[in-house]
Amino acid sequence: MTITPHNIVHIVVMGVSGTGKTELAHRLHHRTGFSFAEGDELHPASNVQKMSAGIPLTDEDRAPWLADIATWATEQAAQGKNTIITCSALKKQYRNALRTAPGRVIFLHLTGSKELIADRMTHRRGHFMPTTLLDSQLATLEPLEADELGFTLDITPPLDDIAYNAENTLTQTYGVNLS
Repeated sequence: MTITPHNIVHIVVMGVSGTGKTELAHRLHHRTGFSFAEGDELHPASNVQKMSAGIPLTDEDRAPWLADIATWATEQAAQGKNTIITCSALKKQYRNALRTAPGRVIFLHLTGSKELIADRMTHRRGHFMPTTLLDSQLATLEPLEADELGFTLDITPPLDDIAYNAENTLTQTYGVNLS
């Protein structure tokens, strides 16, 4: 199938910090060969400094970051490339900013219990997001709405099972060609 801007797909692996967005996105990237962007790497330094200090980001802080992600996706689409992007995408307005990229934007929302997520955050190394911001992220999170393309997956099962469920839903429900 020839890729055109009309059949470009952007898969946004979303959820609060600690849900395993990066691990799942890497699995999908290696499986599909879609262009990959780690949303955390696109944050301005000022955002990383705030989060590292335990200060929640505001909508104003997030706006340029979301615009940069949408710009990256737009650039990839212009080259005929499908994408996989990690981004918390906590609010519908943030997801709307991402949906400005040409093509279909499908949100894959990873969810789990607060206790499981906090435990994961506590045990990971080298990430700037402190566990103290989990409550802020959970309070900010707005579930996907009916007018948004996307689905939710529980993070409790092993990663292999989550990846299988993600791939199955993307192909069976959304008709995404993952090869």
